Amino acid sequence: MDQTLMRMLELSYNGYYCSQILLLLALDAQGKSNPDLVRAMGGLANGLGAETGTCGILTGAACLLSLYSGKGSDDEREDEQLKYLLRDLYEWFDLTIGGRYGGIGCATIVGDRTEVRQRCGAITAETYAKLQELLAAAGYDLTEGKNS
Repeated sequence: MDQTLMRMLELSYNGYYCSQILLLLALDAQGKSNPDLVRAMGGLANGLGAETGTCGILTGAACLLSLYSGKGSDDEREDEQLKYLLRDLYEWFDLTIGGRYGGIGCATIVGDRTEVRQRCGAITAETYAKLQELLAAAGYDLTEGKNS
């Protein structure tokens, strides 16, 4: 079991949701801490809290991409690659995860919830690997924050 998976299991055990775990992994890679951001990411979990919305892994992943390439202050600019990164993420998630479970809604993916931890954990790991791939292809160093 690799270090990332061990960290994901630890975070899950400590009560973090999938969307929070993705951002915590990115913040860990950057050597940063941001409890306010992590707390806010909890709002994406469980399909926006009611399992009726889009999977929190997908929406959390979109936030992670924006963490690296979005606008966060007056003196920053959004990287023009962000819209392509988001498109590629969505297309991959819809095809891969949506194809596997019949859609990208939380309730569709978790089904009767009998395997929710295993299913969501595996999807979170798979999505984090895809995010690393997308960001590396776009020229981002995962250990650094926003490119200048």
